[in-house]
Amino acid sequence: MTLFDLVKKELWYRKSQLISGLLAITLGIAVIVAIRSISVVSEKAVAVKLDNLGANILVLPLTANIDDYYTADIDAPTFSEAAVGKIMSSTLPGIDNMSPKLSRRIKIGKELVVLTGILPKSEIASKPLWQKTGLSGKALKVSCAAPKEENKGSILKDDKLQRRSVDTLSDNHCLIGFSAAKRLNRNENESIVIENKSFLISKILPETGTVDDDRIFANLHLVQQLLGTGAQINSIEIMGCCNEISDGLLTKLRNVLPDTRITTIGQIVSTQIETNQMIKKMMYAFLLIILVVGGVSIGNFIWANVNERKKEIGILRLIGYGKKHIYQIMLAKSLILGLIGGVVGYFLGTLAALWLGPMVVGISVPAIPSLLLMSVTLSVAIALAGAVVPSWLAGKIEPFVNLQDQ
Repeated sequence: MTLFDLVKKELWYRKSQLISGLLAITLGIAVIVAIRSISVVSEKAVAVKLDNLGANILVLPLTANIDDYYTADIDAPTFSEAAVGKIMSSTLPGIDNMSPKLSRRIKIGKELVVLTGILPKSEIASKPLWQKTGLSGKALKVSCAAPKEENKGSILKDDKLQRRSVDTLSDNHCLIGFSAAKRLNRNENESIVIENKSFLISKILPETGTVDDDRIFANLHLVQQLLGTGAQINSIEIMGCCNEISDGLLTKLRNVLPDTRITTIGQIVSTQIETNQMIKKMMYAFLLIILVVGGVSIGNFIWANVNERKKEIGILRLIGYGKKHIYQIMLAKSLILGLIGGVVGYFLGTLAALWLGPMVVGISVPAIPSLLLMSVTLSVAIALAGAVVPSWLAGKIEPFVNLQDQ
Protein backbone atom coordinates (compact mmCIF):
# COMPACT_ATOMS: atom_id res chain seq x y z
CA MET A 1 0.00 0.00 0.00
CA THR A 2 1.42 3.37 -1.02
CA LEU A 3 1.43 6.55 1.03
CA PHE A 4 -1.21 7.98 -1.28
CA ASP A 5 -3.47 4.99 -0.63
CA LEU A 6 -3.09 5.51 3.11
CA VAL A 7 -3.99 9.19 2.81
CA LYS A 8 -6.97 8.46 0.56
CA LYS A 9 -8.38 5.81 2.92
CA GLU A 10 -7.83 8.04 5.93
CA LEU A 11 -9.75 10.90 4.34
CA TRP A 12 -12.51 8.64 3.04
CA TYR A 13 -13.17 6.73 6.25
CA ARG A 14 -13.11 9.79 8.46
CA LYS A 15 -15.71 11.89 6.58
CA SER A 16 -16.76 14.02 9.54
CA GLN A 17 -13.21 15.26 10.09
CA LEU A 18 -12.78 15.71 6.36
CA ILE A 19 -15.90 17.86 6.12
CA SER A 20 -15.03 19.99 9.15
CA GLY A 21 -11.49 20.59 7.91
CA LEU A 22 -12.65 21.44 4.40
CA LEU A 23 -15.40 23.71 5.69
CA ALA A 24 -12.99 25.88 7.66
CA ILE A 25 -10.55 26.47 4.83
CA THR A 26 -13.18 26.66 2.05
CA LEU A 27 -15.21 29.36 3.78
CA GLY A 28 -12.07 31.31 4.55
CA ILE A 29 -10.91 31.26 0.94
CA ALA A 30 -14.43 32.09 -0.26
CA VAL A 31 -14.45 35.23 1.91
CA ILE A 32 -11.08 36.36 0.56
CA VAL A 33 -12.10 35.75 -3.07
CA ALA A 34 -15.39 37.58 -2.62
CA ILE A 35 -13.72 40.60 -1.01
CA ARG A 36 -10.94 40.70 -3.59
CA SER A 37 -13.35 40.37 -6.51
CA ILE A 38 -15.47 43.22 -5.22
CA SER A 39 -12.45 45.37 -4.30
CA VAL A 40 -10.86 45.00 -7.75
CA VAL A 41 -13.98 46.33 -9.47
CA SER A 42 -14.61 48.89 -6.73
CA GLU A 43 -11.07 50.29 -6.99
CA LYS A 44 -11.50 50.52 -10.74
CA ALA A 45 -14.84 52.29 -10.36
CA VAL A 46 -13.41 54.78 -7.87
CA ALA A 47 -10.38 55.44 -10.06
CA VAL A 48 -12.42 55.99 -13.21
CA LYS A 49 -15.15 58.08 -11.59
CA LEU A 50 -12.69 60.36 -9.79
CA ASP A 51 -10.48 60.45 -12.87
CA ASN A 52 -13.50 61.58 -14.85
CA LEU A 53 -13.76 64.71 -12.72
CA GLY A 54 -11.12 66.08 -15.04
CA ALA A 55 -7.60 67.45 -14.79
CA ASN A 56 -6.02 67.31 -11.34
CA ILE A 57 -2.57 68.82 -12.03
CA LEU A 58 -1.95 72.36 -13.22
CA VAL A 59 1.33 73.60 -14.72
CA LEU A 60 1.72 77.40 -14.56
CA PRO A 61 4.45 80.00 -15.03
CA LEU A 62 6.70 80.33 -11.99
CA THR A 63 5.31 83.79 -11.17
CA ALA A 64 1.63 82.85 -11.50
CA ASN A 65 -0.79 83.34 -8.61
CA ILE A 66 -2.38 80.09 -7.45
CA ASP A 67 -4.69 81.47 -4.76
CA ASP A 68 -7.58 80.13 -6.83
CA TYR A 69 -6.73 76.89 -8.62
CA TYR A 70 -9.58 77.19 -11.12
CA THR A 71 -8.84 80.75 -12.28
CA ALA A 72 -5.04 80.66 -11.99
CA ASP A 73 -4.56 80.49 -15.76
CA ILE A 74 -6.59 83.60 -16.61
CA ASP A 75 -4.26 86.46 -17.58
CA ALA A 76 -1.32 84.54 -16.13
CA PRO A 77 2.18 85.10 -17.57
CA THR A 78 3.12 82.80 -20.43
CA PHE A 79 5.72 80.14 -21.05
CA SER A 80 6.78 78.17 -24.10
CA GLU A 81 4.46 75.58 -25.60
CA ALA A 82 7.58 73.40 -25.92
CA ALA A 83 6.98 72.42 -22.28
CA VAL A 84 4.33 70.00 -23.54
CA GLY A 85 6.93 68.24 -25.67
CA LYS A 86 9.31 68.00 -22.72
CA ILE A 87 6.69 66.24 -20.63
CA MET A 88 5.82 63.87 -23.47
CA SER A 89 9.45 62.98 -24.12
CA SER A 90 10.03 62.32 -20.40
CA THR A 91 7.67 59.29 -20.58
CA LEU A 92 6.61 59.78 -16.96
CA PRO A 93 4.10 57.12 -15.87
CA GLY A 94 0.61 58.09 -14.72
CA ILE A 95 -0.08 60.96 -17.15
CA ASP A 96 -3.36 60.19 -18.91
CA ASN A 97 -3.84 63.45 -20.78
CA MET A 98 -2.31 66.94 -21.21
CA SER A 99 -4.23 70.03 -22.27
CA PRO A 100 -2.17 73.17 -22.97
CA LYS A 101 -4.11 76.42 -23.13
CA LEU A 102 -3.79 80.17 -23.47
CA SER A 103 -6.39 82.34 -21.73
CA ARG A 104 -7.01 86.09 -21.88
CA ARG A 105 -9.90 88.36 -20.90
CA ILE A 106 -11.45 90.05 -23.90
CA LYS A 107 -14.47 92.22 -24.58
CA ILE A 108 -17.25 91.28 -26.93
CA GLY A 109 -19.54 94.27 -27.16
CA LYS A 110 -19.95 95.39 -23.54
CA GLU A 111 -19.43 91.95 -22.02
CA LEU A 112 -16.13 90.76 -20.56
CA VAL A 113 -15.43 87.09 -21.25
CA VAL A 114 -12.40 84.81 -21.21
CA LEU A 115 -11.06 83.60 -24.55
CA THR A 116 -9.22 80.30 -24.14
CA GLY A 117 -7.19 78.61 -26.82
CA ILE A 118 -7.28 74.83 -26.63
CA LEU A 119 -6.21 71.73 -28.51
CA PRO A 120 -9.65 70.10 -28.81
CA LYS A 121 -8.54 66.49 -28.71
CA SER A 122 -6.76 67.05 -25.39
CA GLU A 123 -9.16 69.54 -23.84
CA ILE A 124 -12.37 67.63 -24.42
CA ALA A 125 -10.77 64.46 -23.10
CA SER A 126 -10.23 66.24 -19.78
CA LYS A 127 -13.79 67.58 -19.58
CA PRO A 128 -16.18 64.62 -19.18
CA LEU A 129 -19.19 66.93 -18.71
CA TRP A 130 -18.65 68.37 -22.18
CA GLN A 131 -19.11 64.97 -23.72
CA LYS A 132 -22.81 65.04 -22.84
CA THR A 133 -23.22 67.59 -25.62
CA GLY A 134 -22.25 65.01 -28.25
CA LEU A 135 -18.53 65.77 -28.51
CA SER A 136 -17.08 62.31 -29.00
CA GLY A 137 -14.36 60.35 -30.69
CA LYS A 138 -11.44 58.16 -29.71
CA ALA A 139 -11.58 56.68 -26.20
CA LEU A 140 -8.88 57.81 -23.78
CA LYS A 141 -7.08 55.08 -21.82
CA VAL A 142 -6.83 55.47 -18.05
CA SER A 143 -3.44 54.58 -16.58
CA CYS A 144 -4.99 53.86 -13.17
CA ALA A 145 -6.81 50.85 -14.60
CA ALA A 146 -6.65 47.45 -12.90
CA PRO A 147 -4.27 44.79 -14.24
CA LYS A 148 -5.18 43.43 -17.67
CA GLU A 149 -6.51 40.11 -16.45
CA GLU A 150 -8.68 41.89 -13.86
CA ASN A 151 -9.82 44.62 -16.23
CA LYS A 152 -12.87 42.81 -17.51
CA GLY A 153 -16.52 43.25 -16.69
CA SER A 154 -19.51 45.47 -17.19
CA ILE A 155 -17.88 48.52 -15.60
CA LEU A 156 -15.60 48.92 -18.63
CA LYS A 157 -18.59 48.82 -20.96
CA ASP A 158 -20.33 51.74 -19.25
CA ASP A 159 -20.04 54.70 -21.64
CA LYS A 160 -20.57 57.13 -18.77
CA LEU A 161 -17.22 56.07 -17.34
CA GLN A 162 -15.24 56.39 -20.57
CA ARG A 163 -13.83 59.76 -21.62
CA ARG A 164 -14.15 60.68 -25.24
CA SER A 165 -12.26 63.20 -27.32
CA VAL A 166 -12.48 64.93 -30.69
CA ASP A 167 -9.50 65.56 -32.92
CA THR A 168 -10.10 68.96 -34.50
CA LEU A 169 -11.77 72.33 -34.11
CA SER A 170 -11.48 74.34 -37.32
CA ASP A 171 -10.19 77.89 -37.31
CA ASN A 172 -13.62 79.42 -37.86
CA HIS A 173 -15.44 77.42 -35.17
CA CYS A 174 -15.62 77.89 -31.41
CA LEU A 175 -17.24 76.44 -28.32
CA ILE A 176 -18.97 78.75 -25.87
CA GLY A 177 -19.75 78.28 -22.19
CA PHE A 178 -23.32 78.27 -20.93
CA SER A 179 -23.17 81.59 -19.02
CA ALA A 180 -21.19 83.37 -21.75
CA ALA A 181 -23.75 82.33 -24.38
CA LYS A 182 -26.55 83.59 -22.19
CA ARG A 183 -24.89 86.96 -21.51
CA LEU A 184 -23.96 87.40 -25.17
CA ASN A 185 -27.38 86.20 -26.31
CA ARG A 186 -25.90 83.65 -28.70
CA ASN A 187 -27.17 80.26 -29.87
CA GLU A 188 -25.56 77.32 -31.59
CA ASN A 189 -24.73 77.73 -35.29
CA GLU A 190 -24.79 81.51 -34.95
CA SER A 191 -21.79 83.70 -35.69
CA ILE A 192 -19.78 85.71 -33.20
CA VAL A 193 -16.93 88.17 -33.76
CA ILE A 194 -13.87 87.67 -31.57
CA GLU A 195 -10.86 89.97 -31.93
CA ASN A 196 -12.11 91.08 -35.36
CA LYS A 197 -12.52 87.51 -36.61
CA SER A 198 -15.86 85.85 -37.25
CA PHE A 199 -16.50 82.46 -35.66
CA LEU A 200 -19.34 79.97 -35.92
CA ILE A 201 -20.57 78.63 -32.57
CA SER A 202 -20.32 74.87 -32.95
CA LYS A 203 -21.61 74.00 -29.51
CA ILE A 204 -22.92 75.67 -26.38
CA LEU A 205 -21.35 73.73 -23.53
CA PRO A 206 -23.44 72.43 -20.63
CA GLU A 207 -23.50 74.38 -17.39
CA THR A 208 -20.75 73.07 -15.13
CA GLY A 209 -20.78 75.59 -12.29
CA THR A 210 -17.11 76.40 -12.97
CA VAL A 211 -15.25 79.24 -14.65
CA ASP A 212 -15.62 77.36 -17.94
CA ASP A 213 -19.21 78.62 -18.10
CA ASP A 214 -17.89 82.13 -18.83
CA ARG A 215 -15.30 81.12 -21.44
CA ILE A 216 -15.15 80.94 -25.19
CA PHE A 217 -12.94 78.18 -26.55
CA ALA A 218 -11.16 78.24 -29.91
CA ASN A 219 -8.20 76.51 -31.50
CA LEU A 220 -5.05 77.23 -29.48
CA HIS A 221 -2.83 78.12 -32.41
CA LEU A 222 -5.43 80.48 -33.84
CA VAL A 223 -5.84 82.20 -30.46
CA GLN A 224 -2.06 82.59 -30.27
CA GLN A 225 -2.19 84.39 -33.63
CA LEU A 226 -5.13 86.60 -32.62
CA LEU A 227 -3.45 87.62 -29.36
CA GLY A 228 0.01 87.90 -30.92
CA THR A 229 1.73 85.76 -28.30
CA GLY A 230 3.53 83.36 -30.61
CA ALA A 231 3.97 79.74 -29.45
CA GLN A 232 3.19 80.59 -25.85
CA ILE A 233 0.72 79.17 -23.34
CA ASN A 234 -0.09 80.08 -19.76
CA SER A 235 -1.16 76.70 -18.38
CA ILE A 236 -1.13 72.95 -18.96
CA GLU A 237 -3.88 70.90 -17.37
CA ILE A 238 -2.81 67.32 -16.73
CA MET A 239 -4.95 64.33 -15.89
CA GLY A 240 -2.67 62.33 -13.66
CA CYS A 241 -3.21 58.97 -12.03
CA CYS A 242 -3.79 59.69 -8.34
CA ASN A 243 -1.70 56.71 -7.28
CA GLU A 244 1.25 58.05 -9.29
CA ILE A 245 0.75 61.51 -7.78
CA SER A 246 1.07 59.98 -4.33
CA ASP A 247 4.25 58.25 -5.49
CA GLY A 248 5.95 61.51 -6.43
CA LEU A 249 4.67 62.44 -9.89
CA LEU A 250 4.65 66.16 -9.03
CA THR A 251 8.31 66.08 -8.02
CA LYS A 252 9.20 64.31 -11.26
CA LEU A 253 7.28 66.90 -13.27
CA ARG A 254 9.09 69.72 -11.45
CA ASN A 255 12.40 68.14 -12.40
CA VAL A 256 11.30 68.11 -16.04
CA LEU A 257 10.01 71.70 -15.91
CA PRO A 258 12.05 73.45 -13.21
CA ASP A 259 11.00 76.95 -14.33
CA THR A 260 7.27 76.37 -13.82
CA ARG A 261 4.91 76.12 -10.87
CA ILE A 262 3.12 72.78 -10.60
CA THR A 263 0.19 72.24 -8.27
CA THR A 264 -2.63 69.75 -7.84
CA ILE A 265 -6.18 69.51 -6.57
CA GLY A 266 -5.38 67.89 -3.25
CA GLN A 267 -8.95 66.96 -2.39
CA ILE A 268 -9.54 64.86 -5.50
CA VAL A 269 -6.19 63.14 -5.20
CA SER A 270 -6.46 62.43 -1.48
CA THR A 271 -10.03 61.14 -1.85
CA GLN A 272 -9.01 58.49 -4.35
CA ILE A 273 -5.87 57.52 -2.48
CA GLU A 274 -7.69 57.23 0.86
CA THR A 275 -10.52 55.21 -0.68
CA ASN A 276 -8.17 52.77 -2.37
CA GLN A 277 -6.10 52.44 0.80
CA MET A 278 -9.22 51.76 2.85
CA ILE A 279 -10.22 48.95 0.48
CA LYS A 280 -6.73 47.44 0.65
CA LYS A 281 -6.60 47.67 4.44
CA MET A 282 -9.95 45.90 4.67
CA MET A 283 -8.63 43.19 2.37
CA TYR A 284 -5.47 42.72 4.45
CA ALA A 285 -7.45 42.65 7.70
CA PHE A 286 -9.68 39.87 6.44
CA LEU A 287 -6.67 38.05 5.01
CA LEU A 288 -4.95 38.11 8.41
CA ILE A 289 -8.09 36.81 10.10
CA ILE A 290 -8.46 34.00 7.58
CA LEU A 291 -4.79 33.06 7.91
CA VAL A 292 -5.10 32.73 11.67
CA VAL A 293 -8.52 31.05 11.75
CA GLY A 294 -7.78 28.77 8.78
CA GLY A 295 -4.36 27.77 10.06
CA VAL A 296 -5.64 27.05 13.55
CA SER A 297 -8.60 25.05 12.20
CA ILE A 298 -6.39 22.86 10.02
CA GLY A 299 -3.89 22.50 12.87
CA ASN A 300 -6.62 21.39 15.28
CA PHE A 301 -7.95 18.93 12.72
CA ILE A 302 -4.54 17.35 12.12
CA TRP A 303 -3.70 17.33 15.84
CA ALA A 304 -7.00 15.63 16.74
CA ASN A 305 -6.33 13.13 13.98
CA VAL A 306 -2.85 12.43 15.36
CA ASN A 307 -4.23 11.79 18.86
CA GLU A 308 -6.82 9.38 17.46
CA ARG A 309 -4.26 7.55 15.36
CA LYS A 310 -1.40 7.08 17.83
CA LYS A 311 -1.74 3.31 17.69
CA GLU A 312 -1.96 3.30 13.90
CA ILE A 313 1.09 5.53 13.66
CA GLY A 314 2.92 3.22 16.06
CA ILE A 315 2.04 0.22 13.88
CA LEU A 316 3.33 2.03 10.80
CA ARG A 317 6.57 2.70 12.65
CA LEU A 318 6.78 -1.00 13.65
CA ILE A 319 6.48 -2.21 10.07
CA GLY A 320 9.26 0.05 8.86
CA TYR A 321 7.78 3.50 8.18
CA GLY A 322 10.15 6.25 9.32
CA LYS A 323 9.47 9.75 10.60
CA LYS A 324 9.77 11.08 7.07
CA HIS A 325 6.89 8.88 5.93
CA ILE A 326 4.69 10.05 8.82
CA TYR A 327 5.42 13.66 7.92
CA GLN A 328 4.54 12.94 4.29
CA ILE A 329 1.22 11.31 5.21
CA MET A 330 0.12 14.24 7.39
CA LEU A 331 1.30 16.94 5.00
CA ALA A 332 -0.18 15.12 1.99
CA LYS A 333 -3.53 15.12 3.74
CA SER A 334 -3.23 18.85 4.36
CA LEU A 335 -2.16 19.41 0.76
CA ILE A 336 -5.26 17.65 -0.55
CA LEU A 337 -7.48 19.63 1.80
CA GLY A 338 -5.78 22.82 0.67
CA LEU A 339 -6.22 22.05 -3.03
CA ILE A 340 -9.89 21.14 -2.67
CA GLY A 341 -10.57 24.06 -0.32
CA GLY A 342 -8.87 26.51 -2.68
CA VAL A 343 -10.83 25.44 -5.76
CA VAL A 344 -14.20 25.17 -4.02
CA GLY A 345 -13.54 28.39 -2.09
CA TYR A 346 -12.79 30.24 -5.33
CA PHE A 347 -16.09 29.25 -6.91
CA LEU A 348 -18.08 29.95 -3.75
CA GLY A 349 -16.37 33.33 -3.32
CA THR A 350 -16.95 34.25 -6.96
CA LEU A 351 -20.65 33.38 -6.69
CA ALA A 352 -20.88 35.45 -3.50
CA ALA A 353 -19.19 38.40 -5.24
CA LEU A 354 -21.54 38.14 -8.23
CA TRP A 355 -24.48 38.27 -5.84
CA LEU A 356 -23.19 40.81 -3.31
CA GLY A 357 -21.46 43.20 -5.75
CA PRO A 358 -24.61 44.96 -6.98
CA MET A 359 -25.99 45.03 -3.42
CA VAL A 360 -22.85 46.30 -1.64
CA VAL A 361 -21.19 48.67 -4.13
CA GLY A 362 -23.89 48.96 -6.78
CA ILE A 363 -21.78 47.55 -9.62
CA SER A 364 -21.68 44.26 -11.47
CA VAL A 365 -18.73 42.09 -10.42
CA PRO A 366 -17.34 39.68 -13.05
CA ALA A 367 -15.52 36.44 -12.33
CA ILE A 368 -11.74 36.96 -12.15
CA PRO A 369 -9.98 33.76 -13.32
CA SER A 370 -6.59 34.95 -12.07
CA LEU A 371 -7.88 34.69 -8.49
CA LEU A 372 -8.12 30.89 -8.86
CA LEU A 373 -4.34 30.53 -8.68
CA MET A 374 -4.22 32.90 -5.70
CA SER A 375 -6.98 30.92 -3.96
CA VAL A 376 -5.30 27.55 -4.42
CA THR A 377 -1.86 28.89 -3.45
CA LEU A 378 -3.18 30.61 -0.34
CA SER A 379 -5.34 27.64 0.67
CA VAL A 380 -2.45 25.18 0.32
CA ALA A 381 -0.12 27.52 2.22
CA ILE A 382 -2.61 27.86 5.09
CA ALA A 383 -3.23 24.11 5.21
CA LEU A 384 0.46 23.20 5.19
CA ALA A 385 1.31 25.89 7.75
CA GLY A 386 -1.40 24.60 10.09
CA ALA A 387 -0.20 21.02 9.71
CA VAL A 388 3.51 21.55 10.35
CA VAL A 389 3.49 21.30 14.15
CA PRO A 390 0.99 18.38 14.39
CA SER A 391 2.95 16.51 11.70
CA TRP A 392 6.19 17.03 13.63
CA LEU A 393 4.57 15.75 16.82
CA ALA A 394 3.16 12.74 14.95
CA GLY A 395 6.66 11.89 13.74
CA LYS A 396 7.89 11.78 17.34
CA ILE A 397 5.58 8.90 18.21
CA GLU A 398 7.81 5.85 18.80
CA PRO A 399 6.87 2.21 18.07
CA PHE A 400 7.27 1.12 21.70
CA VAL A 401 4.45 3.51 22.74
CA ASN A 402 2.05 1.33 20.78
CA LEU A 403 3.39 -1.80 22.53
CA GLN A 404 3.00 -0.23 25.99
CA ASP A 405 -0.66 0.55 25.26
CA GLN A 406 -1.46 -3.08 24.43
